[in-house]
Amino acid sequence: MDFLTLQLELAGWVPREPPPVIDGVEVRSPARSDIPLLGALYFSAYEPGVAGADVAEATADIEASFDGDYGELWPEASAVAIRHDQIVGAVLTVKEAPWDDTPKGPFIIELFVDREHRRQGIARLLIGRCLDALHRAGAASVGLRVVSDNEPALRLYRSMGFATWEP
Repeated sequence: MDFLTLQLELAGWVPREPPPVIDGVEVRSPARSDIPLLGALYFSAYEPGVAGADVAEATADIEASFDGDYGELWPEASAVAIRHDQIVGAVLTVKEAPWDDTPKGPFIIELFVDREHRRQGIARLLIGRCLDALHRAGAASVGLRVVSDNEPALRLYRSMGFATWEP
């Protein structure tokens, strides 16, 4: 799989006023107690094998995110979307990615939405909450990686101002 690294400079970013609302969707910071549900959602949101060989492996990867294996998780810049008491989407952001081939600063390590809840604005809502938190905290930029042929994700990120990052 080929990946693109994207970055958004937050100096010119302006939060949406008022923040978008999606009927029946609540957004909050993720908690460690969410790991089993996030793992199951992470596994089911991707094609087989992408998030792990099975739900247990996907859940272990989410737990590794909480444990700091991909950088220190930034709870205020991370979020879960909940509809009818079910987590239907998540964005996980770290204060700085541990990889040399990423921009310095906050990095979105995961964004995933339940297949049945896609194309309803949930991913945009989650990214918006992340960007708002980072902007309020004074972060200069935020980066992320995306599979280079994931056109829906690329359209979303580019519509929000993300551009290709070159080291």
